Amino acid sequence: MKKKTINNVEVETGSGNVFADLGLPDADKLKIKSGLVIEIAKAIRKLGLTQEEAARRMGIVQPKVSAMMRGDFSNLSERKLMDCLNRLGYDIEIKVTPTTAPLGHLHLVLGMA
Repeated sequence: MKKKTINNVEVETGSGNVFADLGLPDADKLKIKSGLVIEIAKAIRKLGLTQEEAARRMGIVQPKVSAMMRGDFSNLSERKLMDCLNRLGYDIEIKVTPTTAPLGHLHLVLGMA
């Protein structure tokens, strides 16, 4: 990470993945899951759903929706979060491309209309 000083305060530019910057295990997975949860929360608001209505539509119980809205999504898999978005009326596209680097990376590109 690149460091610079602003007003006598040393600042580091982040990598784009706060979970990796914090040194957490499974940082790429956490970034993807958190991005999906953000999109689910946006969709629920856009659709004007209550947590109970959203839960029924997504096929999960209301306490899981409540936990998700508070940032606790540890009990939901990436696949289940994608299923929730599908059930809220959103398509998900997964694109696989070769890389020139020796190791590929996971990228989450969000673009809700």
